[in-house]
Amino acid sequence: MIREFCAENYTSIPLAIARGANRIELCDNLAVGGTTPSTGVIEEALSYAGEKEIPVMTIIRPRGGDFVYNDIELKIMHTDLIEAKKLGTDGVVIGCLTPSGWLDEEALELLIETAEGLQITFHMAFDSIPKERQFEAIDWLVEHGVERILTHGGAAGTAIEDNFAHLKELITYADNRLIILPGGGVSDKNAEQVAKELSVTEVHGTKIVSLD
Repeated sequence: MIREFCAENYTSIPLAIARGANRIELCDNLAVGGTTPSTGVIEEALSYAGEKEIPVMTIIRPRGGDFVYNDIELKIMHTDLIEAKKLGTDGVVIGCLTPSGWLDEEALELLIETAEGLQITFHMAFDSIPKERQFEAIDWLVEHGVERILTHGGAAGTAIEDNFAHLKELITYADNRLIILPGGGVSDKNAEQVAKELSVTEVHGTKIVSLD
């Protein structure tokens, strides 16, 4: 099973890998849901994880708050993505929406094109898409080469177990065309149960391995 550890900067990465994390989502500012880490952090994380053959997915997000970005913010994301790619990140984690809660197709097409050759995860912005349109969003993301969607399956603050029914619908609909990656409330305590209940082989969280 892939346990993707959501890391804030470099600090916990060595211990997380030692405790069984076998993929890293690299962020800064987890208090606001994660923003793009500095180039120095990306470089050191890639150096350490690379020695251990652990892939690193770098989040590209210019700020906390919603996922509706203006032209300047998109320019920042584009530049940050280019830099992360130059540094050798294995993948990027992105997500852009329109004010109506649909995929910002134009912005995503630019970022996806720039990320060519990297793994792409669409992050929890997915949970802000109206549920009835999430299946359509899966189709669009599949068509554009996105490899996985990180989702809690419901509103922030709800228990992951309360969202199993919707997560199962998403997984069934995705039908192995891309990976539905459950996150938000998945920890070392319930990761096995979540994976078994949802029949998934990848789970994500800040506590996906014990750091105590």
